[in-house]
Amino acid sequence: MEKLPSLTIARTARALEELDGAGKTERTEFLGFRREAERLTELLIDAMFPRHASRPIGRESALEQAAALLGRCLETALPDASRREEVILALLDALPEIRRQLQTDLEAAYRGDPAARSHDEVILCYPAFTAISAYRLAHVLYRERVPLLPRAMTEYAHRLTGIDIHPGAEIGDAFFIDHGTGVVIGETTTIGNNVKLYQHVTLGAKSFDVEDDGTLVKGIKRHPDVGDRVVIYSGATILGGRTQIGSDCIIGGSVWLTHSVEAGKMVLARAAEANHPLTRDITGESYLDSAML
Repeated sequence: MEKLPSLTIARTARALEELDGAGKTERTEFLGFRREAERLTELLIDAMFPRHASRPIGRESALEQAAALLGRCLETALPDASRREEVILALLDALPEIRRQLQTDLEAAYRGDPAARSHDEVILCYPAFTAISAYRLAHVLYRERVPLLPRAMTEYAHRLTGIDIHPGAEIGDAFFIDHGTGVVIGETTTIGNNVKLYQHVTLGAKSFDVEDDGTLVKGIKRHPDVGDRVVIYSGATILGGRTQIGSDCIIGGSVWLTHSVEAGKMVLARAAEANHPLTRDITGESYLDSAML
């Protein structure tokens, strides 16, 4: 291929520059930001689990590097410079509690999967543990009202694992996702303690409120609430900000739910009743939920 004419290259570059700046009054440079967010996530996980780090690193060294890298990320993501040190301290102070929560997640995975031979296997091999670790770190930054960076961290885990957990979700202790591929947990989801999900579960929004100008309303409750000790099997879809799944429920595979389920119920989808999931007391008689009829 012959060398392209320099005039063509210059003309294309100018056209792209015009489009890139159209309608913008302020521009922030994000060169290297995504990679820095990824490395930050790795360093923080290494600090909590140094025996499983990708390279030899001491805990204090990992924390020092992570704090410095977080500071650089905040220079880009957080316009209010006066809050940057506060955010760094908040994340460092939260790490022992995050590590405690991850220990409960680790134990839930080990106890909840007969294929798990050791805690080390869960840390090194289970995609859900990677995704949950990144989520718990990013959630602290989300609570600190840091823009962009929490999403960059959880999207890094999403790319690695196929598990999409929004950093705004509220998730209790002993959380386990078995297999994990295709799981989606929306921003305003709440999940209690000792909950187990399987692959391709969606905890999502049913519909979106719209402003007069056609833009979507933001900042409102859109995703379901899941109680304690709930099991949700593969392919289940649970939608809506008013949908509540009570504690001790079992939601069967491929179920589609847009209404609440009382505590202690089992919801099943039968091939012959695809539009009418079967609901039953876990220890009692089954019945068709009237809300679905």
